[in-house]
Parts: sequence; structure tokens; C-alpha cells
Amino acid sequence: MKYRHRFDHKEHVTTALLLAAGTGSRLYPLTQNAPKCLTLVNGRSILERMISSLDRQGFKRLVVVTGHLENHIKEFLGDRVGGIAIDYVFSPLYKTTNNIYSLWMAREVIDEPFLLLESDLVFDESLLDAMLYPGRIAVARMQPWMNGTCVTVNRGRQVKAFLAGNTDSFGEIKYKTVNIYSISRSSWAGIVERLDRHILEGKVNGYYETVFSEMVADGSLAFETVSFDGKPWYEIDNVGDLAEAEKLFSRGTPEPVKTTPFLLPDYLTGALLNATA
Repeated sequence: MKYRHRFDHKEHVTTALLLAAGTGSRLYPLTQNAPKCLTLVNGRSILERMISSLDRQGFKRLVVVTGHLENHIKEFLGDRVGGIAIDYVFSPLYKTTNNIYSLWMAREVIDEPFLLLESDLVFDESLLDAMLYPGRIAVARMQPWMNGTCVTVNRGRQVKAFLAGNTDSFGEIKYKTVNIYSISRSSWAGIVERLDRHILEGKVNGYYETVFSEMVADGSLAFETVSFDGKPWYEIDNVGDLAEAEKLFSRGTPEPVKTTPFLLPDYLTGALLNATA
């Protein structure tokens, strides 16, 4: 079903928050000596592709929550790339926590609308066009090969409920979350309050979607869906995903934004070749 995105007069979001603390264990051995976001997709890292897209979209600030091999990310990005100033938040418990904790770690450094992204995504840059306004979630119609969190939507294209990928939606169409969200300042305040509650209760190894699900259910949070169908995107969890992403993004790649050079060591390049052979 095609629909129009309702652009209003809200200001563009110009801050992005990237969650990049995890060990990327499912991409081992590629992540043994480099963070997941520095995995190469046809010669360009996930992070380079992402920062290039954000820069071209006019973003001014990027906050990166780091953990596993954080120095590699800092060396790669420095404190500025193009027109984007870079800030870092280190998550010391990255080995024993999940993305709910990473998101909570950013609570004291962000006090503005922002775009939330995860560090294993590659996507066509133009897909961000409709995500530059607060209160939006990127989704794609659920396909047999997809798994993970999905949502159902109402006639107004608002999220009705968050569901696990294998949950029965009782005939309703399910949409896969792409793990890109545009969050308003007021929504962020409510999310932080709910995150505080979860962390205080020791729920540090869960997912932030649990918080979003609770808040959508009780009416304290709303998301308008933005369709990512029709243009390429891929979530890279394992070497099989990496192979599929390389097929999908094999051509038509824009010129990269200049960054501090980062060369993968020979042993890691060899691991990449062996894993995707």
C-alpha cells in the first residue's frame, strides 16, 4: 500500500545517535580485531557509508556510544567529519549489556531531537529524506527472510504495537523495524524516564524496543511509519548478511566523505575474504 509522508513545519533533525558498543559476535572473526561498524561492504565500511549519508543530509552532530575496540572508531572518525562534530560516550559494561543500556548511556549528552541508528545498517542515502522530522520510525514490509522486532500500523500509518517477529498479528500486516528512529525532545524525556526504571530494575541485557513497546501501548509515545520498501537497505548481523549486502550495494555507491584513514590489518582482510568466499 502506497502512502504519502505527512511533512509538517517541524525543524529538521540535525543530531544523530549511533549505538556501536556491541562485540558483533555473530560476525566473528571479522569483529575480533575491529568493531562491527568498520566491517567492509564492497571496500567501504558500514560506518563510512553512514557518516557520508548523514553529512550529505546536513547533520551537524553525531554521538557515538562505543564499547568494543572503541579506539578504532575514534581513530577513524576523530572529532569531526565534514560538517559533523563527533562526540563519544563509552559504555563500560558493553560485554554484559545490550542496546537498552547503550541508549540509556546517552541520556546525559543529548537534549535535542535526534536520529537513532544502529551500527550494522547499510542503506540508500535517499531513504533518510523522510526521517528528518521527529516522531518517525523506518519500516519495511515483513518478508520471509526477515526476523526480529516488527510493528503493526493503523490507517493513519501510526505504529499500533511492537511485536516479536514470530508473534501472531491476527491477520494484520507486519512491518520490520529497520532500527532507525527520529525522536523528539519531549519524547526523549519520557523515554529516559522509562529507561531509568528498567536499568534500576537490573534489566540491562534487554532491548530498547521493549521501552518503545510499553510507551506505544500506554499512549505516551507515537511513531509515524516511513517505508523503506523500494530502495536498498540491509541489516548485517552475520557473514551471510554481509554477502547479501555486498550483492545489493555492488554499484552506484556515491563518493565517500573524507575521514581519517583506517586500514584493516592484513590478518583481518584475510578473514573477510575467507568468511565471504
